[in-house]
Amino acid sequence: MSSKSIRAQRRSELGTFLRSRRERITPDDVGLAPGVRRRTPGLRREEVALLAGVGVTWYTWLEQGRPINPSVHVLDAIARTLRLDRAEREHLYQLAGVPALPPAEERSMLDPQVQLILDTLDPLAAAVYSSRFDLLAWNSTFTGLFPAFVAAAPESRNVIWEHFTSPPCCNPFVDPIAEVRPLVAMLRAAFGRHLAEPAWTGFVHRLSAESPAFARMWSAHDVAEPGPHVKVLRYEEVGEIRLTTTTLTVVGMPEARLVVYAPAGEQSRQRLAHLAAHPSRHCSLPDHGHARPGIRAEADLAPIGTFPTSDLVTVELRALR
Repeated sequence: MSSKSIRAQRRSELGTFLRSRRERITPDDVGLAPGVRRRTPGLRREEVALLAGVGVTWYTWLEQGRPINPSVHVLDAIARTLRLDRAEREHLYQLAGVPALPPAEERSMLDPQVQLILDTLDPLAAAVYSSRFDLLAWNSTFTGLFPAFVAAAPESRNVIWEHFTSPPCCNPFVDPIAEVRPLVAMLRAAFGRHLAEPAWTGFVHRLSAESPAFARMWSAHDVAEPGPHVKVLRYEEVGEIRLTTTTLTVVGMPEARLVVYAPAGEQSRQRLAHLAAHPSRHCSLPDHGHARPGIRAEADLAPIGTFPTSDLVTVELRALR
């Protein structure tokens, strides 16, 4: 089947889905008078358009499967009007060609049971990230490793942003470039699913302006999938810690990832336990100063080469359902 035929089939399915959802809602459900001579068991098209704040003709075309491209903002308004639950909203965005829910909703949609699982994983460090590498949830051992990152404002808790903007003295990774290069490649792969979303394009534009090093890596167009990785960190309090990461998917959030950091060896395990009990205060000390910015300049970058990638280690957390 050609891509044109697939798009036409998806638009037809979208129209059918929207009609089925509006037909289950009565005017009384949304505070409208029932009126007379209603030929539809639920809301009329013009009523949905009115409540969602869109044009009647435009909404009619959407239900008819016309080749129009609704924005995330409009889809969100329609979803609220039709009282779609999370699964229905996800289906709506997929049929409309927007493959994920709006990024702003990722945090509010995180199942409370995920935090319970994170806490149960102690003394292993663990955290949940969005596909854009926003930090969504974490446990206490993770806090011991990255106390300043966890303490940052929610809108600043992004792993890639932190790597490129934090001063080297506050970045515990022994080789920040080797650490961040595969992350940028994974971000580039995920970006292909969010090309028209302002939250994604704005993030890339802001970080490109903030860090020439990121702009250079981004322009290489390298892509990669998540996989096991050995991270090497060094702290003044305990010295070097080596951690092996395992990535798991989270049921109900297709683009979210739960990453578990397991110590590679007994020495790293003991040092991780010490940091979990006594988080590093180095960067939060009153007299701590920064010699220079983070990974910003072209001179900070080694030549871009290739790096190995591994298959995603996937474990569905079915306990969340």
